[in-house]
Amino acid sequence: MQQEGKHIEVWNECLAVIERVIGTQMFNQWFKPLIPVAYQNSTITIEVPSDFYRKYIEDVYLDVLKRTLKRVIGPEAKLVYRVSPVRVQPPMTYPAANSAVPSNKPISVNTYPSAGSPGPFVYPGLRRVTVNPRLNPVYCFGNLVKGECNKMGITAGESISTSPGNTPFNPLFLFGGPGLGKTHLAQAIGISIKEKYPDLVVLYVTGNEFKTQYMDAVNIKNKLTDFLAFYMRIDVLIVDDIQDLIGPGSQNAFFNVFNHLHENGKQLIFTSDRAPADLRNFEERLLSRLKWGLSVELQRPSYATRLEMLKARSFREGVIIGDDVLEYLASRIKSNFRELEGALISLIAHATLIHKEVTVSLAEKVTGKIVGEEKNEITIGKVQKTVCDYFNISREALVSKSRKRQIVQARQIAMYMSRSLLGCSLSTIGSELGGKDHATVLHACSTVSDLMATDKSFKQYVSDIERLLVPAGK
Repeated sequence: MQQEGKHIEVWNECLAVIERVIGTQMFNQWFKPLIPVAYQNSTITIEVPSDFYRKYIEDVYLDVLKRTLKRVIGPEAKLVYRVSPVRVQPPMTYPAANSAVPSNKPISVNTYPSAGSPGPFVYPGLRRVTVNPRLNPVYCFGNLVKGECNKMGITAGESISTSPGNTPFNPLFLFGGPGLGKTHLAQAIGISIKEKYPDLVVLYVTGNEFKTQYMDAVNIKNKLTDFLAFYMRIDVLIVDDIQDLIGPGSQNAFFNVFNHLHENGKQLIFTSDRAPADLRNFEERLLSRLKWGLSVELQRPSYATRLEMLKARSFREGVIIGDDVLEYLASRIKSNFRELEGALISLIAHATLIHKEVTVSLAEKVTGKIVGEEKNEITIGKVQKTVCDYFNISREALVSKSRKRQIVQARQIAMYMSRSLLGCSLSTIGSELGGKDHATVLHACSTVSDLMATDKSFKQYVSDIERLLVPAGK
């Protein structure tokens, strides 16, 4: 609960610090008109005269404000603006923007002359390079909603950001379907590390970008040496969508970079749309290293997490939306955070353009164009039920250890369908079918593929079940 007068006391203490930093003239012009209105749970709310005023303070003085608040209130300090209404309407509230990600310090990279081969008497030159960390400040921990779907990943990430390279989570391998927050979490770790350890060199790159850079380097004499020398100077390397790092040359280069960084206590973070065991066309020695640390699967968010995310995003947009609308969106869109945020932003845009209030009726119209009917949604549960109904067996039998031929075939088909139609990871499929390991699931998928090619009756089973799950024309 808010203590009487506490917001004034806290804000006055902040003002005293700010005036010393920016000088009396600018202080009187931009900070004296601000009015503290609330202080609760380490969050102070300040009323500003207009939205222009708010944006100017964000652009010019945000870093000063945030440093001061953390000094006065503590590391959990948060700032919220309340914009005075121009007409008779409720005031709008906005959270403070995220501070810019600190830039990396310049690093020295050994470079060889572009002509001639480096020999025992050819010494490389030193070149100073400034590395852009390529981190989006929006993807910080503060904007990441925590739920059962990502709790383990966030906990590991927070531990890493406290002691990068010195935890059992090196490398950290985040995997899961699209839109589940892999990139956000990976970048949040990088941002947190930069805030705690400004001198560490952090770099975010995609698997495809690393591959392209490697291909460019091999086409210029001696530039491959420069390429490797550059990556070996990174302290925290984040590789997004590592499944795109295909090709023996780029994988060999990455293998050498991985070994060097890991042996020198540097932090490695990877994301992928599949588990390490499911990666295809990867060298076995590289796969083994990707499994060294901690692999975390990000799951689909629960209803409670989806609702919390919508409330947080609405607050960030400075828009007041009724709980009934947010509850409708959370119940309607279940697949991932990306679709959920897309629907919310689309809804806000529609309401703004046509000058209508955000209602459940408008939400129904907007989401109807984004997602299909729920009855057409395929899940692992629906796959299992369809297979059980087709073979007239119970789900208990399907997930049991029974070796009866019909049950084994039904179980293998359920695994195959979960893999081919949903793209689920082997570990997810195994856990949903009685705790089978990934090798069992992989064997089941291979067996179904082989039988479909040689057994017409078996192929008919699979075709019938697929038609039940994906009706013609869908």
